[in-house]
Amino acid sequence: MIDRLPIHESAILVGLINQDQDEKQAQEYLDELEFLADTAGAVVKKQFFQRLDVPNPATFVGSGKLEEIDNYIKVHDIDTVIFDDELTPTQLRNIERNLECKVLDRTNLILDIFAKRAQTAHAKTQVELAQYQYLLPRLTRMWTHLERQRGGIGMRGPGETQIETDRRIILDKIARLKLQLKKIDKQKATQRKNRGKLVRVALVGYTNVGKSTIMNLLSKSEVFAENKLFATLDTTVRKMVIGNLPFLLADTVGFIRKLPHGLVESFKSTLDEVREADVLLHVVDISHPGFEEQIDTVNETLAEIKVGEKPSIYIFNKIDAFQYVEKDDDDLSPKTRENYSLEELKNSWMGKKNTPSLFISAVEKDNINEFKQLLYEEVKKIHITRFPYNDFLYDSAWINPEE
Repeated sequence: MIDRLPIHESAILVGLINQDQDEKQAQEYLDELEFLADTAGAVVKKQFFQRLDVPNPATFVGSGKLEEIDNYIKVHDIDTVIFDDELTPTQLRNIERNLECKVLDRTNLILDIFAKRAQTAHAKTQVELAQYQYLLPRLTRMWTHLERQRGGIGMRGPGETQIETDRRIILDKIARLKLQLKKIDKQKATQRKNRGKLVRVALVGYTNVGKSTIMNLLSKSEVFAENKLFATLDTTVRKMVIGNLPFLLADTVGFIRKLPHGLVESFKSTLDEVREADVLLHVVDISHPGFEEQIDTVNETLAEIKVGEKPSIYIFNKIDAFQYVEKDDDDLSPKTRENYSLEELKNSWMGKKNTPSLFISAVEKDNINEFKQLLYEEVKKIHITRFPYNDFLYDSAWINPEE
């Protein structure tokens, strides 16, 4: 069970509109940042935007916008300001000096959520390494920051009980944590090796798309699932059987836009479950307005860890929450994402590309038997190559629909 903060911090969010992200995208990013802040225990009071071609190298936003933010903080007694992009040490230092309150960036916020969610020694070690790697270039700013002994969001983890003043000590800690993770990686590799030749299936996808709910549904296990970002940090592996075909199913940590590179590095052993999987179940929240960008984010991360070419099945989840706005007949403007019905989406690239795909609701259990059938067929293709003398397995029906 995740402990909730007894007192919620008040926060404001700051984002940019520029050539890389238009107003609509910037709004989506800040809405996601607000969800992250809520997951961490903050109450967001206001969102601030500024149009800038590039971030101000000294203060991220312009002096006028910074003054506007400062006035709002003083009037409404705001605890924390959260920026949607990673801030440089100089920007952090200057913004704190001007605003005189706690300043976090997206990376720091995600690290805080990971520190809060980490349950096992493995996850805690991975998060701690990522935290120290984040702190290292920010030593000067962070130590003076931590001397104030603030608590709350963004303040968990390294340096909270003892302020480190020596860069060498931090580097030594990073080195020790990397050694510790190497040992854990070897243990995890041994565990994977001991599982034998069973076909491995990994659930991948953006955070909060329903991977853990699907895991619970298929394996009848009790993996922690919640409508929060990064509810799952540790990879959970279950042996399951569809009909008479056994295989392994792994639930993995969710991806997110602007995922800190340090986290990708720290969670290498967790992502090894994805690397060694035979089939990927790419779960997508079809009800999310930016689901196509989320698909791209996941595919980019998969390419980064060199598993982009693995056999995949697209599982478009949450059809029960899908909504669209029907266009009037006299409206001649081009259709937008909101104007496509679920049937139209099914007949678009999602239903017609070479990658198998299916539209389901894990909560309402819509199309689950079809999902199991598709998964069975994909796993069987690989299973036959590994166990060619088990043809008798496939003579009977794949599953009892009443199960």
